Amino acid sequence: MSHHLLLILHLLGSAIWVGGHLILSFIILPEVLCKKDPEILLKFEKKYERIGLPALLVMVITGIWMAYQLGVNAGRWFHFADPVETVVSLKLSLLFITVLFALSANIFVLPKLRPQSLSVMAFHIWSVTLLGAAMMVVGSFVRFGGINLQ
Repeated sequence: MSHHLLLILHLLGSAIWVGGHLILSFIILPEVLCKKDPEILLKFEKKYERIGLPALLVMVITGIWMAYQLGVNAGRWFHFADPVETVVSLKLSLLFITVLFALSANIFVLPKLRPQSLSVMAFHIWSVTLLGAAMMVVGSFVRFGGINLQ
């Protein structure tokens, strides 16, 4: 598959993933916190998961595929040896942290979500939103040859 088509799919996935989290953070969450009603959040999450999780999966697949096309295979991840490899490694690190937040939310927070624990869920939401935005910014550096940490 051409790199350009992979990039388009990756960006569409990103628009859905990050856009959904921005809506969640700036529109849904303030209402949830104001009304102290976890049900509003749960309804949004249930609807959003149907498109958000497939978008995340598309981003992971296309991101890894594009990394291989750029010569950054799994054996070079997390070495930070060249600028493009650094972008890939940073994005994978941010993805790993995102997965940890998702696991934490699904295992520890959502099953016990009550009005009193909404602030913990808000922290998870804001964190995943910032991580998603950071992944977009870091990814944009490929266009300029990567990130040189040396």
